[in-house]
Order: sequence, then C-alpha cells, then structure tokens
Amino acid sequence: MPTYVYAVTGADHPLPLEGLDGVGDPPSALRALRTDKLVAVAGDAPAGLRAKRRDLMAHQGVLEALMREGATLPMRFGLVGADDEEVISALEREADTYRERLKELDGHVEYNLKAVRDEADLLREIMTDSREIRELNERTRTGDGGHDERVTLGELVAREVAERHRREAEELTERLAPAATRSSSGEVGAEQFLNLSFLVPRDGTEAFVAAVQREADRCGDFYTFTLTGPLPPYSFV
Repeated sequence: MPTYVYAVTGADHPLPLEGLDGVGDPPSALRALRTDKLVAVAGDAPAGLRAKRRDLMAHQGVLEALMREGATLPMRFGLVGADDEEVISALEREADTYRERLKELDGHVEYNLKAVRDEADLLREIMTDSREIRELNERTRTGDGGHDERVTLGELVAREVAERHRREAEELTERLAPAATRSSSGEVGAEQFLNLSFLVPRDGTEAFVAAVQREADRCGDFYTFTLTGPLPPYSFV
C-alpha cells in the first residue's frame, strides 16, 4: 500500500503521536519509519485523497505536535511514497541533506508576507513623475492621440508599474532581512508586488511581527500587508 509521509525528523526526536489521527476516512494510524539517523512519520495513504478540511487539519496537527518538540521537516499535504521501503530508502540516501536542513530549521518558524499597493495611488505617482506619460495620457484622453500612442502609453505605464513594484519589493526585503534568518520569494498574485516567506527564529517572532508593522505604518494607507504565521517552514524544506 502507498505510504503517506507527514514529516521527517532526527532519530532522537520525540514522537508525541498518541491521540493524533492521520488522514483518511477512517483516519489512518501513524507510524515511525526509522533509520539510524532519521525518522519519517507516516501512515497508509488512502485512495482518492483530496484536500478536505478534516484531512488538512489532521496533517497540520501532526506537524504542530512534532514541531513543538524540536526541528522538523514538514512535508506538504499529499506527499506519497510507493511503500515504506521506498521512504526508508530515501531517508538513507538523503540523510546528510536532511540532517543539514534540520540543523538549519531548528528553533525556527515561517512567516509569509504579501503586500499590495493601491493601483490608483501608484498611477497618480507615475503621472506625477513622468512628463512623457502625462503628455501621452492627455493626448489619448482628449482624442488627439492615435492608436500607436495609446499602445505606447500602455507599454510605458506597464513598465513603470513593474519597475516600481520591483524596487518596493527589494526595499521591503532588505528592511525586514535583519529580523529573519532567511527569506524565500513566491509567485506574486494579481496586484501584489510582494509574496515573501521568512524563516524566523522562534524566540524572535515578536520582533519580526513588530518590524512588519513598522513597515506597514511607514508605507501608509495605500498599502495592504497580509502577514500569515507562524507556520511550518514549508518554503525552506
């Protein structure tokens, strides 16, 4: 039967699994797959597993219990191996890599920050700063500009938006870097200019959250910051 993998930890890591349910209906029992250096917390993989709320919560509950006891490599929901033997083989093959990553994650959690700037405010700034864009916009608004000028205006505005988003993302990343150990960029969604995950020392979470709040206050009301965490450090596994 396929094996569902929740997490990988060190061989001496406590495994507080009593009373916890695995994924599936009925819930699968949890078990430890061991090598001399590592252990994978696993269970049977139910057929047709989907990201239902109960299963997502079961997966998260196992991770949280393990993380309270020390460094844990959290696996994303739905990770399945062919069988226990394949999982153990992977632990043995990648032992040095896993142990190095566990050492890095020890005592850390993840926070994710997404940032959006009000589009109208950004366009006003661009119009104020660029004489060329102002003049093109006026000609197209009054009907004096032709098709080519409208295309040029759209291209110039798009380029300015992308460049200003890039600069603001870089500045925010640099300003928050001292409060975190590492950061990892994610794909930005519609209208976002920042989607960044931070690896933060567990004893430094209050300082990190305060640093994010200072940046939100500095940027002002035309910016929306969404901070999520603490989370298992998925982005750094």
